[in-house]
Amino acid sequence: MQARRLGNTGIQIAPLVLGGNVFGWTIDAKTSFDVLDAFVDHGFNAIDTADSYSIWVPGNKGGESETIIGSWLKSNPARRDEVVIFTKVGADLREPGKKGLSAAWIIEEVEASLKRLGIERIDVYFSHWPDADTPYEVTLRAYEQLIASGKVRSIGASNHNAGQLGQALRVAHEQGLPRYEVVQPEYNLYDRASFDGELRDLCIREKLGVVTYFSLASGFLSGKYRSSADLQKSARGDMVSKYFDLRGARILQALDEASSRNAASPAEVALAWLIARDGVTAPIASATNRDQVKSLHRAASLALAAEDVATLDAASDIGEASA
Repeated sequence: MQARRLGNTGIQIAPLVLGGNVFGWTIDAKTSFDVLDAFVDHGFNAIDTADSYSIWVPGNKGGESETIIGSWLKSNPARRDEVVIFTKVGADLREPGKKGLSAAWIIEEVEASLKRLGIERIDVYFSHWPDADTPYEVTLRAYEQLIASGKVRSIGASNHNAGQLGQALRVAHEQGLPRYEVVQPEYNLYDRASFDGELRDLCIREKLGVVTYFSLASGFLSGKYRSSADLQKSARGDMVSKYFDLRGARILQALDEASSRNAASPAEVALAWLIARDGVTAPIASATNRDQVKSLHRAASLALAAEDVATLDAASDIGEASA
């Protein structure tokens, strides 16, 4: 499993990132520890979380995922040198003033994330969502301060389109400020429109790292959702129904064919397609048990033949009608 250069950050990561959104949501702290240990033991090193994970769970306030990761690191301090930590700021934490990318909020919230994670420096700190009310220069100057103080190593942008990212890069260049070196778009075999094209071209041209989220389309690409009756199989079921169209069916059929040829699961093939995609550094994928971590390792080690890639490309072509 070959490590990959994460843009211009100077960081090397394995070709798959562990999604921490499930920590404190679908799995408890003990199970999360087990998954994290298995992930690192399989040779992976990058873990993605956010200050807002998992605010959508009744009774949660956000920060639960960071807290679990911090507790895991505290239980085995040597792990800190083995892992790269991504976290984010900017999502709405549902309290006055606790959202966006203002300098004051970034400077305040980084301290909370560092405390929850129990670390001295965040490896990549992401702007979770664009903030139309805050100029790019203000946000980037706040990050400049955090980088200078050693609290953040590099910065990234999540959910930014090509225009927003391009403008942020221009401001950074013109003002001599730190620039976003890593991008986190929604991207998978089904959801291709927002990254393929202008944004992907920009990331390749600027040599930015790209880590994709919803890499398995909320589980749809695992193949376990084949009809509306299957939506009760997990907490994410209500996010999957939008994929039940002709294009979704074509993609599942192509995954089934490639899976059969490679003796792999549909999820492993879908992740291998992303790993091989030009412009993608590593997909983010979650796991809720050790067997799923083993599957992630198989995906990261799977080299798809040109025939498989062509079949998947054709089935997922966004030019094809979905109706």
